Amino acid sequence: MLLTPEDAGGRGLPWACLEAWLADAVAAGEPEPTAMALATATADGAPSVRLVLYKGHDEAGLRFFTGYGSRKGRELGENPRAAAVFYWPHLARQVRVEGRVGRVSEAESDAYFASRTRESQLAAVASPQSEPLASRGELEARFAAAQRRFAGGEVARPAAWGGFRLEPERWEFWVGGSHRLHDRWEMRREAGGWVTARLGP
Repeated sequence: MLLTPEDAGGRGLPWACLEAWLADAVAAGEPEPTAMALATATADGAPSVRLVLYKGHDEAGLRFFTGYGSRKGRELGENPRAAAVFYWPHLARQVRVEGRVGRVSEAESDAYFASRTRESQLAAVASPQSEPLASRGELEARFAAAQRRFAGGEVARPAAWGGFRLEPERWEFWVGGSHRLHDRWEMRREAGGWVTARLGP
């Protein structure tokens, strides 16, 4: 079912649209339906972008997790604004989000880390994310060392790894159409809530 900003009514816009489209993407067999391209920038505005996995939302914003010392983590420390985009080619749909970013609570980071596979937990411990490595062998050695360190016990979340929350100020929903007559809706946060407007394709 195609839920749009025009027909969602009072059903929790804009989150209802995002969740409905994500469900459609899963049903359509999109290979990574929760992948979103996340754009950050340095203090002087130099941009960078990469794919991260969307890990749900609350009333405040969208969550993703990474190393705080990674390039994106460092850039968000310098410039706490970001943009993200979901794209589902089988459905010809796209969602863009723009806003401010802050860290989630330690408890949220702990809870998500505990939900990951043990191998993923160990990888977070082993990887000096975004830092130079001498070789693939160095990374594998670091992983083996983490396995030995936590053998027989729970893997502790590294202090330098955790979650961020993107708090939307602007959304854009896009549906591909024939002859380039796409459908686009913009939603901007204002004092009274979300204001929706159609945009030319």
